[in-house]
Amino acid sequence: MDQIASLYPEHISELNKRVANALEKESLTALVIHSGQAHRVFLDDQYYPFKVNPQFKAWLPLLDNPHCFLIVNGTNKPQLIFYRPVDFWHKITDIPDDFWTDSFDIKVMTKLEDLTVLLPKNLSQHAYIGEHTDYAQELGFQSTNPKTVIDYLHYHRASKTAYELACMRLSNKIAVKGHLAAKKAFFDGASEYEIQQQYLLATDQTENEQPYSAIVALNENSAILHYTKLERSLPAERLSFLIDAGANYNGYTSDITRTYSFEENIFSELIAAVDKAQLELISMMKPGVDYVDLHLAMHQKISQILLDFKIASGDLEGLIEQGITSVFLPHGLGHQLGLQVHDMGGFLSDELGSHRAAPAAHPFLRCTRTLAENQVLTMEPGLYIIDSLLNTLKNDKRKSQINWQVIDQLRPFGGIRIEDNVIVHADRIENMTRDFGLN
Repeated sequence: MDQIASLYPEHISELNKRVANALEKESLTALVIHSGQAHRVFLDDQYYPFKVNPQFKAWLPLLDNPHCFLIVNGTNKPQLIFYRPVDFWHKITDIPDDFWTDSFDIKVMTKLEDLTVLLPKNLSQHAYIGEHTDYAQELGFQSTNPKTVIDYLHYHRASKTAYELACMRLSNKIAVKGHLAAKKAFFDGASEYEIQQQYLLATDQTENEQPYSAIVALNENSAILHYTKLERSLPAERLSFLIDAGANYNGYTSDITRTYSFEENIFSELIAAVDKAQLELISMMKPGVDYVDLHLAMHQKISQILLDFKIASGDLEGLIEQGITSVFLPHGLGHQLGLQVHDMGGFLSDELGSHRAAPAAHPFLRCTRTLAENQVLTMEPGLYIIDSLLNTLKNDKRKSQINWQVIDQLRPFGGIRIEDNVIVHADRIENMTRDFGLN
């Protein structure tokens, strides 16, 4: 915690610089950043779990308090309007007193109707940043989420401060504890639901505190890319296990995936091959490298694996050009990581908001940036037996290039994904995930 506290003032200084530049571009006086509001369940008196505005939590680790506002202009000390109602139904958050509080001028608001008194009198040159734009207009804002400002902030968000990197290392450290516990639970015979409970226990985080719903999949369920059902019953035979799960620290996320085979067999050999390919791709990372080129290199490696394991026949480039590798690996190599699991700005090529789309043949790639120092990304190649995609091969001439006997052999195992979280440094790549002992 001491390191986190010591790095925080420089983080605020950097955010102030970014805001000052963004405001100048839009001729604005200040930004008013809303933490958000809780969403009520339709026809009910319950609310969905609150998720804070990522633009808000970029400034401070206040993650669970709706109706708060930051007023920042890049020059003066940021102001925090902290909502603390008088309420006997719920536990009320204490007035903050933590490592970050000295960086803010904190004003406590006990009634929402007092907001108009605490906000600046003239909001004509202030921009509201947040989800609830109708509410902002009622308050008197004329500018809400101006694109020039949002694009500028999203583009520069890819470059993490030393404070952010420290938070993300701790997020990985927490998640690795969960992954090791989940691995043990799998080999001990637990169900998907039981494995999930062991993961949460090891990370000491509730499901709502996790950055996303964990994927905990046994056997063929691991071929479903976003599987979240969590079967409570055990499968008749224990073959394979894929877990995609992260953790949260001060609002910063980790996003890690591992795949295991219960026994040594062709599937365990396939896992080792994908793992080797992933490490080779990470070794290719450095400032100036195009992330799209890394994605294309991944398809070359997957193509070679398909040939080596006699899953497909033909030549390496041909399998890619015919779209065969995309059947076995339909998603992208990875994405930016930070305040959000899929951090914003992945398609921005400059601070003006110029969009660089994913290649037409690879529409699900989530990042087209050029790598630069202090970026944090996931690297997650995979290989899956997905019948709905394989059926497309059965209906055209590519059918003859697929070894359907091997497909039948692999189908019960589902799929493979290996995902690490890495930092791009000027002279090296830091693999946070493996540094904390998850190999």
